[in-house]
Amino acid sequence: MVSPSGIPHPMKTLFVLLGPTAVGKTELALQLAEHLGSPILNADSRQIYRGLTIGTAAPTPEQLARVHHEFVGILDVTEYYSAARYEADVLRLTDQLFQTHDTLLLSGGSMMYIDAVCRGIDDIPTITSETREHLRQRLQTEGLDTLKAELRLLDPEYYAQADLKNTKRIVHALEVCYQTGRTFTSFRTATHKERPFRIVKLGLRRERADLFDRINRRVDQMIADGLLDEARRMLPYRHENALNTVGYKEMFQVLDGTWDLPFATERLKKNTRVYAKKQMTWFSKDTDIQWFHPDDTVSLFQAVLALSRG
Repeated sequence: MVSPSGIPHPMKTLFVLLGPTAVGKTELALQLAEHLGSPILNADSRQIYRGLTIGTAAPTPEQLARVHHEFVGILDVTEYYSAARYEADVLRLTDQLFQTHDTLLLSGGSMMYIDAVCRGIDDIPTITSETREHLRQRLQTEGLDTLKAELRLLDPEYYAQADLKNTKRIVHALEVCYQTGRTFTSFRTATHKERPFRIVKLGLRRERADLFDRINRRVDQMIADGLLDEARRMLPYRHENALNTVGYKEMFQVLDGTWDLPFATERLKKNTRVYAKKQMTWFSKDTDIQWFHPDDTVSLFQAVLALSRG
């Protein structure tokens, strides 16, 4: 496979810094980007949206001034985006940047977005706004159980292996069925696409107790920084996919009067820890990742230096 311009970049390297939430990617990404002379290509699927600064731990104005970031705060929460679009956008950008850079840095923790760039994603047709709105309305009025029952009829193969608690996945599978008249399964080929540049994955991990303590402290800081007020500003858009995520869902419960803030804070900590465990499980299956402790910057930078030369 060649680049979008038709020009391969065989001597170019895309470093991918990944790891679970709160592991310590942000500061290391800044240091690595400065070392490489690269912008940071964000691979956090929620930091792409504007207005979600606190809940997504988005880069601060100081960090954005320190290193140029791509894919941060570029979309309204009402805009549709997907891993497939992210794949295409990143490939176009790397094609341009590799004209003047030998190495680039992509950093984040969104598993599907990282895989979309590194492995490629199935060529699933773009869903029209009409189809998305139709399924969104049905989800609101009929509930997830009704949609799951319909998916079981339309695509029993995917239903048998799907995470039936993942609303986004269930709805998207039905969107594809409605849009194309084919099963979602028929588009899932899992073909590994070759890239016109080298990919080096650098993973960060900590002991679980240490990571969970960092998550708990981060949540406390988010609450102190005004996460509830940020969620209040986003309340009119709560049904948008961008807000269907840990952090905002718990704060919406407070705003609904269902939970008090202390309870929601503890639930947010728990749900973030659960998400971090899912990330660690996903990344642990990838044998291409070279693992480092975030505090062992010497080993990490030695590896980057050697790989940059190699």
